[in-house]
Amino acid sequence: MTKMQKPTEMLSAEHQNILKLIAALEKECGALESGKPIDRAFFTKAIDFIRNYADKFHHAKEEDILFVELCKDSVSMHCNPTEQMRHEHEIGRGFVKGMEEALNSGSRQKLIENAQGYVQLLQEHIYKEDNILYPMADEALDAQMQKSILNEFGNAEKKRFAKGVKEKYIALAKEFGKRAG
Repeated sequence: MTKMQKPTEMLSAEHQNILKLIAALEKECGALESGKPIDRAFFTKAIDFIRNYADKFHHAKEEDILFVELCKDSVSMHCNPTEQMRHEHEIGRGFVKGMEEALNSGSRQKLIENAQGYVQLLQEHIYKEDNILYPMADEALDAQMQKSILNEFGNAEKKRFAKGVKEKYIALAKEFGKRAG
């Protein structure tokens, strides 16, 4: 019998795709600081990836499903960092909006500032989720609840992404990974 995947394992795997983007953004910011022209196509793809894969796909599963379960009275944790994680998601959305505005206005410095802010935030955020929140969730949620959350994740994926869209973003993450080299 195969071991059931935990919801947190699925989310951590998605983090690996997001970290590929983060590495590419970090590299691109360094190139911009060295005088390279703004690569509009790269930043357009990056913003699309963040909004659709990181936010509508990944963060939505956390915020709408996992965090909701972790906040129920029946779940016992010594502390609950989900509100902080939600707050950091909102800060990240602000950086993405700032990147888009800077890209549209051609403001190189604002683009760099917002992209670097997003990079730093997400590196720290993912570390906290993978190493603090998710182990707490694994301990607090019984096997039946974890199975239920996985089912809800599957339903959310089907609802948010048409067939082939998830694969499109995973391919884009691989492209970012190659770019980050």
